[in-house]
Amino acid sequence: MASNAPVGKPTDMSAPHMPKVAGIDSTVPGPPHTTAPLPGVPAAAAPSEPVSPPGALIQDRLAAWVSDLTTLHELTERLIRTASLDEALREVLGAGAALVGARRGMAVLEPADGLGPASTIGLGLAHSDLGTIETVPRGTSSYGRLLDGLPDPVHPERVPDPIAIRDVRTEEGLDPRHREVAARLGYAASYALPLATEEAGRLGAAVWLYDEPAEPTDRQRHLIGLYGRFATEHLARLLQVERARVQVATIAEELLPSRLPRVPGVQLAARHRTGPRGGGDWYDALPLPEGALGLAVGSVSGTGPSALAAMGRLRASLRAYAVMEGEDPVAVLSDLELLLRLTEPARSATALFAYAEPARRRIVLAGAGHAPPLVIGERRTEFVETSLSAPLGMLSCWEAPSVELSPEPGETVLLYTDGLLRRTGDAMDRAFARLHAAASSVPKADRGDPGAVADHVLRTMLPEGLDTAVDGEDVVLLAARFE
Repeated sequence: MASNAPVGKPTDMSAPHMPKVAGIDSTVPGPPHTTAPLPGVPAAAAPSEPVSPPGALIQDRLAAWVSDLTTLHELTERLIRTASLDEALREVLGAGAALVGARRGMAVLEPADGLGPASTIGLGLAHSDLGTIETVPRGTSSYGRLLDGLPDPVHPERVPDPIAIRDVRTEEGLDPRHREVAARLGYAASYALPLATEEAGRLGAAVWLYDEPAEPTDRQRHLIGLYGRFATEHLARLLQVERARVQVATIAEELLPSRLPRVPGVQLAARHRTGPRGGGDWYDALPLPEGALGLAVGSVSGTGPSALAAMGRLRASLRAYAVMEGEDPVAVLSDLELLLRLTEPARSATALFAYAEPARRRIVLAGAGHAPPLVIGERRTEFVETSLSAPLGMLSCWEAPSVELSPEPGETVLLYTDGLLRRTGDAMDRAFARLHAAASSVPKADRGDPGAVADHVLRTMLPEGLDTAVDGEDVVLLAARFE
């Protein structure tokens, strides 16, 4: 049957339909040159000018979408490589600024469940600038309204909409303090995006600041919306990891001494940091009969809750053996090895136990696969020569000879776990050399304080800090300064 449509005019069935490409909504307006009429010319007058065929329009749209996909891919790849909440927030701020065309911004992490952690990160803003912005009444600031807004009673999981303020000077309903802060910091407009999804809930908000009156285009809003949803899910994963790490660190601290004993003739200090995955490094110091002192450090193989539980059992057992056989460190470790082999057959551990008599400045110690102590004093900085021995649980019967040393007045004996050495990333021989150099460089003014000695060694060995490594091991230092 012949069609009644005029010749040359396409029917509805032949009209081109925009495809949907990899999650990019085809209803989002295309680039201006593909949709806007010629300036100053009514739409009806346009036929006198050359008109691009429908295929060219589709190609332009596809090219724009491919460009958007490439941009989002690059930005999300950079984001997914971040391993901490603060690092991820900084990446979100930088990527968002590029997407919405702003120069400065601020991100607030404040989970809606109130369990923390909370933080505020700035882009192009000093710490004092962030404080100035926070003086705006929270209920009237854009990011504050996103953080504190009440859930929809019908759809409580609904994500709040972004908030755009095109011109702070003329926007209606703004608090006067908002205009004062904007004038002081030199921004004229803002765009606030909730860091929230239906699955993750509300984690925070990000706001970008424009130097001149402006607001994102529809396409910019669409792209930042896609990126914001991905960023929120990534932040939610990092939040879970951080909360788990804090819980593990809390449990580890509870399993260790709440305070060190006071024994005449010796000053004690300890430093302990739990790795992100929770290791089994531990220390102990317990007073023994006749003014003696037991000092111990050790490390249980494995990570996570099971390693923490094994560490707690091992430390409690060593305390009992030290009370019974403390004068003989070899007997203490032999008993501990037998217990470990019977109760933890699939686990090994290193340990070092020292029986100290501060009044006589005498120490007898034995080690099982553990790094040797370090003596730090005015005239010497040297490792204690201990015999080579296997870790506990590695042999059917463990035994190694003990060694005796006599620290001079004012000298500090430093016990530590191998996490201190491994955190450097160096080979063991180089790590030991770095430790010796760090101990040798302790300032004279700090040598009278074992805590200052331990802190100096930590700062020198790990200048970037203990909390920056994602896969770092536990670190333990136990310092005893003899008077």
